[in-house]
Amino acid sequence: MEKIVHKVLALKYRPKNFNELIGQNIMVETITNSIKLNKLPNAYLLTGIRGVGKTTTARLIAKALNCNKNFLKEDSCDCSHCEEITNSKHLDVLEMDAASRTGIDDVRELIESSKYNPTSAKYKIVILDEVHMLSKQAFNGLLKTLEEPPPHLKFIFATTEIRKIPVTILSRCQRFDLHRVSIKDLIENLKKISKKENGKISEKALMLIARAAEGSVRDSLSLLDRALVGQNIKENEIDEIYIRQMLGMADRSKTLSLLELIFRGSHAESIVQLKKMIDEGIDPSNFLNDLLESIYFIQQKKNIGNFDSDLSISESEKEIISKISKNVDMTTLIIFWQFILKALDELTMVSSPILSLEMLVLRLAHLKNMPSYENVLESLEKEESDQKKEDGSVAIDLNKKKILDNTNELINISKDQIKNTTQTKPDLTSVNQINLSKDSKMIKISSFEELILLSSKKREVNLKYDLENNVNLIKFSEGKIDISFNENLDKNFVRNLTTKLLEWTGVRWVITLTKKTGQKTFSEIREIERKEILENEKKGEIYKKFKKVFSDAELLKVKKKE
Repeated sequence: MEKIVHKVLALKYRPKNFNELIGQNIMVETITNSIKLNKLPNAYLLTGIRGVGKTTTARLIAKALNCNKNFLKEDSCDCSHCEEITNSKHLDVLEMDAASRTGIDDVRELIESSKYNPTSAKYKIVILDEVHMLSKQAFNGLLKTLEEPPPHLKFIFATTEIRKIPVTILSRCQRFDLHRVSIKDLIENLKKISKKENGKISEKALMLIARAAEGSVRDSLSLLDRALVGQNIKENEIDEIYIRQMLGMADRSKTLSLLELIFRGSHAESIVQLKKMIDEGIDPSNFLNDLLESIYFIQQKKNIGNFDSDLSISESEKEIISKISKNVDMTTLIIFWQFILKALDELTMVSSPILSLEMLVLRLAHLKNMPSYENVLESLEKEESDQKKEDGSVAIDLNKKKILDNTNELINISKDQIKNTTQTKPDLTSVNQINLSKDSKMIKISSFEELILLSSKKREVNLKYDLENNVNLIKFSEGKIDISFNENLDKNFVRNLTTKLLEWTGVRWVITLTKKTGQKTFSEIREIERKEILENEKKGEIYKKFKKVFSDAELLKVKKKE
């Protein structure tokens, strides 16, 4: 007795013509029109996610080009070429996996064989799957043949990683993007196939399968295959509950109920609800993605007002989403989104993903109970205004993390003190730590070099850099500086320098910009001096003696003794 071999649905119901290829109408129309008009490219490039029909489309193109009959008009063709291509036995249609044949030697062999005319068909066709796996040398080896192939040769490339293909290859191909198949089209296809397979499966169950497939026809058929095996065991209709258990998905209504508890800040009830869902066998990764999806629907309801285009949402779920959206603001939704994305990363770091889920729920519930940023800011401003004194006390703004009192300077206060203190009162007896004397601000600057040193001491990094590298000094006198500059000078340099000089010296300085050629920049002068000192030392007796002992030694730097 001959044993019956089971054939998976994805292979059993692989499209045999362009009419059976679902979700790619524009691409099909373009390809069929080009074949009818006999305007064929040298190479086709098919790109898209897994399971949308790239390899299937490549075979259909090969059939259409080599069919003895009229493949584009007939629903099924039984000519020898079409049958042999379907069974991957055609001598003139070479189907290769670029992932296993990546080298230049494989491509060289392919090019050599492509020079010969086809044995029986009109065209010799090379179908190269996962073409992005070819090496750089292999791609370069294809360039010439791809641009000017023999009249009888056609290339069809398929890939999921279009960005990994060199631009030189892309420019020689006619590109076709295969899109994700919509949930509606997937459901119709699943209904049709389950009916042919005598499968008893509810529409809600098919809807879940279509959602889980994420636009991939092959994934949807693989999931349907799993579901129908369950039906054969139970001998009853497969429902939504069975599919959720099979996929490790949580019931959306339960997910929304959990979110509702979290938004209310109910810690204990949220954990109890989560543990019930865990006991039902949810997959942690799927659960977090369900949470993200629910938050997306809530923000859509809040901002747009409806989401009728999504077929997977029931009326009861719409009511819960509408209720939640009225009691939550967008800021909270955005923060929740970021926390859940972070939790997805954490799943790979901990040994028990369930612990991550529980901690996430606690964090989210705790986050909801925290006061808003606006309330915190308002309370801090009020507290600051109440505590501010007229004796020159230093107020530290927690929101902006900078000192507000320009007359005082804090030197020995730790970062932790600054972060956790709203007001710091200086010890007037400790003049070494905080100097509030007005006279201490009066600094005399006698030279351009002193100005640079003071900028460094005051930690004015940008100002110091411009003074050293982008300014050419013409004349320096107390209260007045004449300079020229290069194109890299900061546009706010003059304003910043004037402000700082007034603050440091108590005198308003005049900064004059001129087109005259000044001296070299401070950095250039320093570099010249360094080279002169280095050359002088090389002529000295110490270096000469050292050179006699270590003939391969070289003097690189001379440092002044402190």
